[in-house]
Amino acid sequence: MATKVVRRHTNRPERSVYARPAGGPSKTVCAFWAAGRCTREFCRFLHSDAPPSSMNPQISKKSSLVWTKEGTATGKGNACNAPQKSNAPQKSNAPQKINAPHESNAPQKSNAAQKSNPTVKNVCKFWVDGNCVKGDRCLYLHNWFRGEGFSMLAKLQGHTKAVTGIALPERTNKLYSTSKDGTARVWDCHTGECGSVIDLGGEAGSLISEGPWVFAGVPNLVKVWNTETNSEFNLDGPVGQVHAMVVGNEMLFAGTQNGDICVWKGSTETNPPFYPAASLKGHTGAVVCLTVGRNRLYSGSVDHTIKVWDLYNLQGVLTLNGHSGAVMSLLCWDQFLLSCSLDDTIKVWAATEGGGLEVTYTHNEEQGVLDLAGMTDAESKPILLSSCNDNSVRIYELPSFTERGRLFAKQEVRTVEVGPGGLFFSGDATGLFSVWKWMDAPAVKVESS
Repeated sequence: MATKVVRRHTNRPERSVYARPAGGPSKTVCAFWAAGRCTREFCRFLHSDAPPSSMNPQISKKSSLVWTKEGTATGKGNACNAPQKSNAPQKSNAPQKINAPHESNAPQKSNAAQKSNPTVKNVCKFWVDGNCVKGDRCLYLHNWFRGEGFSMLAKLQGHTKAVTGIALPERTNKLYSTSKDGTARVWDCHTGECGSVIDLGGEAGSLISEGPWVFAGVPNLVKVWNTETNSEFNLDGPVGQVHAMVVGNEMLFAGTQNGDICVWKGSTETNPPFYPAASLKGHTGAVVCLTVGRNRLYSGSVDHTIKVWDLYNLQGVLTLNGHSGAVMSLLCWDQFLLSCSLDDTIKVWAATEGGGLEVTYTHNEEQGVLDLAGMTDAESKPILLSSCNDNSVRIYELPSFTERGRLFAKQEVRTVEVGPGGLFFSGDATGLFSVWKWMDAPAVKVESS
């Protein structure tokens, strides 16, 4: 008969080694503490690391968005207003809070090691799977986010595949999401519960809203709903999956798998109230991102290029060739165009005197970048949300690209969206849909003389 050998743990202090006092005045970090196994009650070496400066020395510390050529910036210029990605509405009657309870059992406070060591940046993969045995001795995060000034409001589970779009139509308390599982879900903003599930008939590639209209891109067509009249219809014309959409100058643009951009104009005299206006050709690969700004339409493609189109005559103006990988997301912010790519970079473009666009700053990541969204925090500082394919979302303060925090997921976050009142959303490849919010700015104390 086989016998099991029971190993008994040696007697150790009950307090975590990371919670013990540093002891002496030494400026050297304890190597045993760093490895999680210092047993001295009063160690003469440091049990903490000095927080590294994430400020890029080539960028001004001021908050205004003014870059100059190749990695420098000035503090001049006006602070920018928060943009909305994919033409998400600037104003909405959606409630400022989502009161749904967390569906995750993840602790909301970091473990002791994380409190003492601010250099911890990555989530524990074993904790994500629910089987980390190190507890407080683990050198990695046991939390779904790192950083201060924002919090998680809810985790909404229902989709069975990657979330591909999030939208908040105006004058409604509903939140829409689409997924590669072929469904659109409608969530109640008060309770966080899914009120209805819409069968799209195919994998959803994108989702946006404009006023009361909701547009969902699926293979070979765009599905349209009006949240006020409850009407719905389809727009034909796309060839292949519709990966991206945006509204500009009273027109709907849809980027497709075959590299074309389908265009419909709105009309009160036709039924349905949209009719085909043009098909923009020029990309040699699928168009996966679109944005509108300064009377221009910008399109990014897997062919590594960004094309610029005149928003009035729908003619091509420029082709930008700065990326060496698929261009995954575009964002117009103030007088700048931001682009991200699978080549592990985020690029900042600015207008030249000759009317062109040139790269004025390149931010390098360790991973490919999937999506960008811009907003302001509770103190009106410009914030960039950058989703990378290492299952995380970086939160940067602009223009310095100082990292303010990081969100984590079980799989890569395919879409990031901004809402009203400091809300923002992330949807990952597992189908999980998370709701976040910037906390209120601290009150300013005024002392009377």
